[in-house]
Amino acid sequence: MGEARRGGAGTEESRDPRDREESCLRAGSGASGSERSPQSEGWHVDLGAHAARVYSQGGEDGVLLRIFETIGVRHRFFVEFGAWDGLHLSNTANLRLSHGWSGLLMEGSDRADGALVRRERVDPENVERLFESHGVPADFDLLSIDIDGNDYWVWRAIERFVPRVVVIEYNVFFRRGMARTIAYDALHEWDKTHFGSYHGASLTALEKLGRSKGYALVYTEPEGANAIFVQRGLLPAGIRLPTLAELTRWDWPAEGYVEPTPQPGRRWVEV
Repeated sequence: MGEARRGGAGTEESRDPRDREESCLRAGSGASGSERSPQSEGWHVDLGAHAARVYSQGGEDGVLLRIFETIGVRHRFFVEFGAWDGLHLSNTANLRLSHGWSGLLMEGSDRADGALVRRERVDPENVERLFESHGVPADFDLLSIDIDGNDYWVWRAIERFVPRVVVIEYNVFFRRGMARTIAYDALHEWDKTHFGSYHGASLTALEKLGRSKGYALVYTEPEGANAIFVQRGLLPAGIRLPTLAELTRWDWPAEGYVEPTPQPGRRWVEV
């Protein structure tokens, strides 16, 4: 779904990534632990203060640097799908190009060049096999999922690999507390023109899934629709985690609310 929202970036799109990297580094050093107290005000406030964009859609670049500054890194290894061309609105390009990371980039469309970005259609049946074939460490550092469809089902299927941090796009068109995802369909294609809101899963659905896998929801991007999860065992002692209400950037009044319209013959599933 990112493409539809991302068109509004305006002049920010045309800025030199090196300028955004400088901004990211300034944001990453602008609020020390002594100035902010995640224990008292919630870690999302501290993360938000470090939000900065180099290549990402919103402030994910700065937020991820702050998270890994806090929890440490193990392999400096990421996996991202769909990754477009490996640069456009990427959650991993800044880490790869400016911080010495490496990883696996996959994209199901012809945006993949076959070299930097592998042409792969990722689904629940093949995701772990793809990880194995490309040498992904079992405890790699960062997973980024944005496939405009079966995102929930793919993350649920990942069991033998345990990324330390997960960034996943969610569907903003559900009210808080509604745990919905598209029904799994191996042939799903996002129809952004006619049924653009039929994709992915609600924030509540992904929070429940993350919790069942041992992750805490720590941040949501206010300018887009990415949620960031961290393994609970890696969280600093005494940190106050934000509530789902605090991380709900998009909410809809109950009066007159209607669920997003599914594609013909498709449906939403409560999870």
